[in-house]
Order: sequence, then structure tokens, then C-alpha cells
Amino acid sequence: MAAPKKINLAFQGGGSHGAVTWGVADRLLEDKRIEIDSISGSSAGAVNATALAYGLHKGGCEGAREALDNLWKQISRAGERYSPVKANPFPMAVGATDLVNAFSYQMFETITRALSPYQFNPFDINPLREILDQCIDFESLRDCDKTKLFVAATNVRNGRVHVFETHEMSVDVVSASTCLPFLFKAVEIDGEHYWDGGYMGNPVLFPFFYEADTSDIIIVHVNPIERDDLPTTPTEISNRINEISFNSSLLRELRAINFVQKLLDDGWIKDEYRDRLRNIRIHSIRSDEALMDFDVSTKFRTDWAFLSGLKEKGRAIADSWLEDNFEKIGQKSSVNLRDMFAREGRFKRKDL
Repeated sequence: MAAPKKINLAFQGGGSHGAVTWGVADRLLEDKRIEIDSISGSSAGAVNATALAYGLHKGGCEGAREALDNLWKQISRAGERYSPVKANPFPMAVGATDLVNAFSYQMFETITRALSPYQFNPFDINPLREILDQCIDFESLRDCDKTKLFVAATNVRNGRVHVFETHEMSVDVVSASTCLPFLFKAVEIDGEHYWDGGYMGNPVLFPFFYEADTSDIIIVHVNPIERDDLPTTPTEISNRINEISFNSSLLRELRAINFVQKLLDDGWIKDEYRDRLRNIRIHSIRSDEALMDFDVSTKFRTDWAFLSGLKEKGRAIADSWLEDNFEKIGQKSSVNLRDMFAREGRFKRKDL
């Protein structure tokens, strides 16, 4: 039997939509032909990445699957008790996927736009901290040598991304990466304050360039990069702005990777300098397309039927991706970055 192919996993954030990433990870862990070298995550992606790394540390691939299952079960249970967003019974009964018309969601939107968390949540109550404490032994995780873990948070003071590594993992670190500033107070770590990592790295890829043993990166997308329909309602506009901002940092990194690939492929680098540049192979599992029709409010939905349904979507997406792209791992990118950024290169000086 051939040795497993090593990959790096990069998980985007997206609230409850991160349950699709749970399904993708579950299917990849099930495949004995794959070995996970390093994991990067931001926001909900950081939660998935941390549980995955902890599970690998404690019990290999099966331990990782169990850790992810346990995490999302606890998220669902906590949502029943604490979530400020509840769906109307009638839309739920007929299978509606959004909560945008639910009275509780409208109240939630009104409060978070009018008041800051320093006003409406002065005690900084965050159920996720309790869930993380229950599901993950961070002291043990800091000694993990089965995989490398990178969690991104946004430094509020300087606006830069900060990447925490395995030996730095804590409840505060993951809470910082998931800290939406309109819901929670900034998380303080070593005198600096942090907000959600998705603003400046969703997810970060650059740690793989320096720390990972493999050059294959699989990005699990949750936020749609492109949408055909023009957003016209306040909710649609707000959602699209959020998607664009949460994808911008990833697109910048992909553009840089594309530039380096072009330098190498077109022979622009002298032979004696080629080993200084790493040819990164990019792969994308586009779960964002499966979430295209889900309203922004569903990112706050935590009922078990919804979350487990997203997991199954993720498994199916990953299964299809493996069938089409497994052979490319270790050989070449399955994403054509040149095509993605081709039109951006055809600008005139007046566009600068």
C-alpha cells in the first residue's frame, strides 16, 4: 500500500456554516490515503482546527472525528440554552433555512447595531469558552506533535494578523480568533487585544510556507467568493460586505502564490535562486457553493438537525473532491490561479 499523501488544511470561518467544514474534515479523516501535516483556521475555522488537532493528538484520525463530533454536539446544546436567535416555529416546520424574519433575529440585529458588547454584555458572557473548556484539554494540546496548528486573530491596535502556534494554544487564543466585535469584548492576551481572525486572515496560508513539510494546501471555503445576484436589501448588502471582507485576505495570499508560481513556471528566476522559492500547490474544497442560498442569519443557527445536515453536505462535497482531485495531491495544483487572476493583470496605468 502506498504511503499516505501529506496535506495542509486551511479552514475558513463562517459561524454555524462551519459545520460543513466539520463534514469535510470528517470525510478526509476517514480516507486512509491522506495524512494531515498542518492546520490553519480562523473564527469558526479555528474552532474546527483546534478540535481536529486535539483529536489527532489524543487518538489519531478516529480520535479527531470523535473530537469534532463532540464539539458540534456541545455547540448545539449550548445554542438551545443561550442563543439569542430563535426561529419561528412555522418556518422551521416547513423546512425554511433562514431566520431573517424571526422576531428574535430582528431584535438581535437591532440591539447589536445600537449597543456595543461593552454595554449589552458587560460581563462578557461567551458560551463558546465553556464549550472549549469541556471539549479540549489545552494543556495537553500544547504538547501536540501529530500536527502543527496555526490560529489567526486580528490585533485591534495595529490592524495586523497575529498567528498563534500549537505551543501557545488556550481558550483565550481560540476565543480571540472567534471574537466578533459587535458581540463580544476584545480578548486580551499578553497585553494586546484581539478580534476575529477572519478580518485579516481567513484563513492564513503563509505559516505553511515556512513550517509545513508539504507544499499541498487544501482550502475549505465557507464564504462565497463570487455571487451572480446583486444584493439589494439591507441584510443582503450587509452579508455581501461581510463575505468580501472575509475573503479579501485569502485572495491577497493566493495572488502572491500565483505571482511566485509565474516566476518559477516562466523561468524568470535564475537556477541558483530557484530553491529559495517554494512552489505551493493549491487545492480548494468549495463548500461555499453549497451554502450560497443560506441566509446570513443561518450562521447563528445551532439546532442539531441543521448542523448535522450541514455535516452531511460537507462529507458529500469532500467525497466528490477526492474522486476528482486525489491524484493531483503531491503533483500539481487543482486550482488554476492564473485563470483566477488573469483579468487583474490587464490594467492600464490610468487604473492605478
